[in-house]
Amino acid sequence: MYKVLLVDDERMILEGISSVVDWQASGTELVGTARNGLEAYERIAEKRPDIVISDISMPGLDGIGLVAKTYEQFPDVRFIMLSGYKDFDYARRAMQYGVKHYLVKPCNEQQIEAAIAELLSERAAEQERELFVSRMREQFSRMLPQVKEQFLKEFISNKMYGSRDLAYYERLFHMQLSNRSVRLVLLRAENSNEYEHLFALKNIAEDVLEGVLMGTTIQLHDELLLLMDDPGEVTGLMEGLNQVKDIFAGFYKLELTAAVSEAGRMEELRRLYRNARQYMTQRFYVGGGSLITRQDVALSDGREHSGFELDEEQFTMMIRSGQVQEVEAEIAGLFATLGELRHDIAVTRSYVLQLYAVMLRLYPEDERSAPTARLAELSRLDTLTGLHDFIRQAAVELTGGYYRSNMNRQSSVVNKMLRIIEENYVNAELSLNGVANQMLYMNPDYLGKIFKKVTGDNFSHYVNRYRIERAMEHIRRSGDVKVFELAELFGFGGNSQYFSQVFKKVTGMTPTEYRRCGE
Repeated sequence: MYKVLLVDDERMILEGISSVVDWQASGTELVGTARNGLEAYERIAEKRPDIVISDISMPGLDGIGLVAKTYEQFPDVRFIMLSGYKDFDYARRAMQYGVKHYLVKPCNEQQIEAAIAELLSERAAEQERELFVSRMREQFSRMLPQVKEQFLKEFISNKMYGSRDLAYYERLFHMQLSNRSVRLVLLRAENSNEYEHLFALKNIAEDVLEGVLMGTTIQLHDELLLLMDDPGEVTGLMEGLNQVKDIFAGFYKLELTAAVSEAGRMEELRRLYRNARQYMTQRFYVGGGSLITRQDVALSDGREHSGFELDEEQFTMMIRSGQVQEVEAEIAGLFATLGELRHDIAVTRSYVLQLYAVMLRLYPEDERSAPTARLAELSRLDTLTGLHDFIRQAAVELTGGYYRSNMNRQSSVVNKMLRIIEENYVNAELSLNGVANQMLYMNPDYLGKIFKKVTGDNFSHYVNRYRIERAMEHIRRSGDVKVFELAELFGFGGNSQYFSQVFKKVTGMTPTEYRRCGE
């Protein structure tokens, strides 16, 4: 029920209207009466009526004054004014306070009830309009973040947007945009393509960073783009971004890469986006998890594709010979050169593919299918560090295979040499050259190297030690220490003095001393 206050300085009119109007049927309730404007204002402050039916001519505070005073403190109160013919034009002054309903005295209950009904109908329509506007404002408030996101996307990509459009969005967002100094920040969660991560990242960034004006997701690159007020000095911004990185990593265990554009005006937003996009591509060189600004980016500035040279023959030889550490060092040097040159990324990739192609040719034909299939994995890697790790691991596996194969082959050759020594150690002419040229038909230098690699000793030392060990067995069995006979029997050609020198070097004793120790 709507509450009504009735005001008139004539008691009979006040009582008459109070009694003849069917307030309940009108959807109202009479909550009080007053005999003048001052008393009426007190009742209004106390009862807070929805409608006041007031005479215009009253002592102290007339109807116009009551309307004006009420409008200042209680603007939602609606008035129906009662006036005589002579006061009607004066009553129209109340229109400036929204008064639309006037009744000329004398008036009956039907006129009053009709005026109340009309006023309540207007009030219901007004409330409906207010509710509609409120709902629209609420919906717009909910949509405003999406509108800002779409605006930012359009403004960095649509060449047709200009200062006139900025003026429109300034009014829409209640935000000064024209000639505003801003920066763009691109954020990427490494090894993630989930929208949840970008949504969380946007909320974290808006909570931590100062000066975030709006943000949007760039789905093509799985990135978040932030439009920020230019802080001038970027130290604070970089500290804030490091804080965002730490918080995000704490929640999702993912690294965050950020690229910060140069400063510029809102009207230059497309250029600033190209700027930030160019910086973000440099994560290929600086690696994921970095904060990239202009000072971190060394552009190729039109240099020719030079400075990188792969010595395929040397690289192939390293792998075939099983030199794992040397191969790793060579690859590290090649990728360091690529990182310093900072060619166009496509050019750098071509060099890496050239390197991998050299390695593929070194696999036996029946083993090439698996490493060839990994080319797809190689093509998906988007940082130089990732490519380096891939090539290094593949090269270590390939070189390790050659090392094991070489060791097996070398062990087989050395085993043949050991059998030759066992069978021919009594021959004073036994030598590495003789074994290489007359028995195994191999290069003596190569044979000597693999013999030492497998046994840890060179050929002549090994043979002399083997001969002395056999001589020691003979002494232990027979007790005979005729040195000249031992020298003859165990391959020293009867050179007893040389035999004694070698024996003492191996055992630390002369043959005679050795025999006495065994007694």
